Amino acid sequence: MPSAYIIANVTVTNPTQYEDYKKFSTLAMQAHGAEPCVRGGAVQVLEGDWQPDRVVVLKFPSVEAARRFYDSTEYARAKEARTGAAVMRMIVVEGL
Repeated sequence: MPSAYIIANVTVTNPTQYEDYKKFSTLAMQAHGAEPCVRGGAVQVLEGDWQPDRVVVLKFPSVEAARRFYDSTEYARAKEARTGAAVMRMIVVEGL
């Protein structure tokens, strides 16, 4: 079964409040077996005009597992904490 990745570009608008989101999203990741691959490291644009802010990449065993994480009550708490603290752009993509 192929793996899956959640890839997010986050624009943080309230860093203090965003700390609550990070705390709750970490708990959700742990509860759903997410493997953080990238979580806000330095970004260098190699091509194109994309200027991402905070990039996050999470690995899951399947698209279904990634969806369970995203749809979970644990992550719902994180999303609620993020309201007003950040703009989230997020996709799930099937891996190899």
